[in-house]
Amino acid sequence: MKEKIVILGGGESGTGAAILAQKEGFDVFLSDYGEIKAAYKKVLDEHKILWEEKQHSQKQILDATEIIKSPGIPDTAPIIQAAKALNIPIISEIEFAARYTDAYMICITGSNGKTTTASLIYDLLKRADYKVGLAGNIGKSFALQVATQKHEYYVLELSSFQLDGMYKFKANTAILLNITPDHLDRYHNNFHEYIDAKFRILQNQDQEDHFIYCDDDPVIKEELEKRNIISKKNPFSIKHKVENGAYIENEEIIINIKNKEDFNMSIHDLALQGKHNIYNSMAAGLTANINNIRKNVIRESLTDFKSIEHRLEKVLKVHDILFINDSKATNVNSTWYALESMPKNVIWIAGGTDKGNNYDELAHLVKEKVKAIICLGIDNSKLHDAFDGLIPTIVDCNNMKDAVKTAYYLGNDGDTVLLSPACASFDLFENYEDRGTQFKKSVRNL
Repeated sequence: MKEKIVILGGGESGTGAAILAQKEGFDVFLSDYGEIKAAYKKVLDEHKILWEEKQHSQKQILDATEIIKSPGIPDTAPIIQAAKALNIPIISEIEFAARYTDAYMICITGSNGKTTTASLIYDLLKRADYKVGLAGNIGKSFALQVATQKHEYYVLELSSFQLDGMYKFKANTAILLNITPDHLDRYHNNFHEYIDAKFRILQNQDQEDHFIYCDDDPVIKEELEKRNIISKKNPFSIKHKVENGAYIENEEIIINIKNKEDFNMSIHDLALQGKHNIYNSMAAGLTANINNIRKNVIRESLTDFKSIEHRLEKVLKVHDILFINDSKATNVNSTWYALESMPKNVIWIAGGTDKGNNYDELAHLVKEKVKAIICLGIDNSKLHDAFDGLIPTIVDCNNMKDAVKTAYYLGNDGDTVLLSPACASFDLFENYEDRGTQFKKSVRNL
């Protein structure tokens, strides 16, 4: 009798996992408590994979040998609790797919900057003609790529939710960009649980593997003193010189890894500007250097890399008012970086599904740079509590079209309208991409 794999969640990762599981000879059933998109249903039907939507049939699910869970499903979901009570192993798509490839794994996590850094590293490896796939929290499903393509390298952007479902997986190069409070609603409002989730990126590493990390992040530095890290440490810093890593000297990035060729370039030549992007570029440059990519390729990539969609993406100027789409900023720290890189006279569009945000750390930037706030959400009370009285104009909107029009009417020549919500999107939008796409459409329709 075939072993049975049950997949919970019929999105990109779930559909990919179903195809790989079928290819590897498992009996496969996919269940989604919500509605499955038509495109994924079509793929599942083409592969003759059994699926259901808008329900979880316990009898069908709980006779699984193993369950692959979408990262969006919390452990508190009744079907997960029922499976745990029966000791059915529950893993992530990443854990499952990694069993069927011997590719070199470059894995990136952190509260902010994951997508940019993963995209930069992927660009670097592509330019160097490496056979490389981009997956995880970005791009096509990792499992689907393992099932249908032959890559020698994978660049994986990993969220804490994905890491929670990973046990035997090993990152050959693990990158930890930063740790700030995020998703605490999923971690019992316990910051240490979230920190532990991020550090799972190091599990199973040995002396031959690399750990690239930000030496300026206070949480990471404190954790390193408590943990026994056996992989090769490659720190990066913009504040001080480091050994076997990357640092800034005379406004140049210096990379000096033992037994590798030294590299340097001016921070002013980086395609992605702003302090946070210097960190992202250093992490990417270190990864390239470790993987023997030539200096000219590293310099070329870091110099002309195009910014990713929904991350500080300049949309267009309307009557000398610049509109910027930073819909991917789903937490306070990410929005802090966005505001920090802005000039004065910002009209800030914020709000959405609050994840336990503390807006205090934005107060000084808001006071210094923001002339008006447009609250875009069903419940904007926390934004009002934080910023009423701090700036003169705070307006509520419940759809993107009105938010963009209001921002335009409030703007003057030289102002910047910044969509950087600091919140998840699920109250009014399908996801952050939908929110960013609606923003761009509304701007173009002005």
